[in-house]
Amino acid sequence: MEYDDVVEAVYELFLKAETDLGEDVVEVIRKAYEKETNETARNNLSAILRNIDSARKLKVPMCQDTGIPIVFAEVGRELCIDFDLKQAIIDGVKKATSEIPMRPNAVHPLSRENPGNNVGFHVPQINIDLVDGDTLKLAVMPKGAGSENVSALRMLLPSQIKEIPKFIIDVVKNAMGKPCPPVFLGVGIGSTFDGCAKLAKKALLRDARKMTDVEQKITEMANRLGIGPMGLGGDTTVLGTFIEIGYCHTASLPVAVNVQCWANRRAVTYLR
Repeated sequence: MEYDDVVEAVYELFLKAETDLGEDVVEVIRKAYEKETNETARNNLSAILRNIDSARKLKVPMCQDTGIPIVFAEVGRELCIDFDLKQAIIDGVKKATSEIPMRPNAVHPLSRENPGNNVGFHVPQINIDLVDGDTLKLAVMPKGAGSENVSALRMLLPSQIKEIPKFIIDVVKNAMGKPCPPVFLGVGIGSTFDGCAKLAKKALLRDARKMTDVEQKITEMANRLGIGPMGLGGDTTVLGTFIEIGYCHTASLPVAVNVQCWANRRAVTYLR
């Protein structure tokens, strides 16, 4: 594996994520359209499906908000990487921003200065884990602001375990139409203040068609709110809920809900 292989892989991943939703996500949206009983909601879901199809055919981003670049890298311990992996990922983001193109969303948080390439302090957000094997797994997730802005985190007490579902539903209720519903919910339970937020984000990488009984139940509870696609009412507010759990301090119970709009954009590749 060479430096340029990683640069090109990151570029190709963002190109795929921005222009072509995963088949699992499309299947979930299509099923929601078939089940939806509200006419306005059906029209909105139909428009979303046409949008997805057009982006795929025309090779253009499916949303004007191409998100903030997030990368998850899993590095096999047997893999020999004799170059700066982070810099290669950064250069891949620069190339993707210029050539796809992606909107330069990354700015200095206080001055709002925009470097124009989605690169700056801690951006792209790069998460690196060491794993067994001899493969480099790269996953990208361009994350839009509408859904990110309504995400939430609470430090509950261990005695408040039964309040977790209510907290998740309250996040959806407070968000209303702001995150461009229907949405996906990534939930992190446990770990630390920052760790549960990372778990919540990683949960959104899972297959959108596969939920546990608990995750299905929370999804059904959220859909009874009737917020519907784009907040205009209907049966479909949440398309799926995905929970990741981490051990935590005996005196803590962090819970994070990372809201993701219907465009649950992500792409994965493996390099050796």
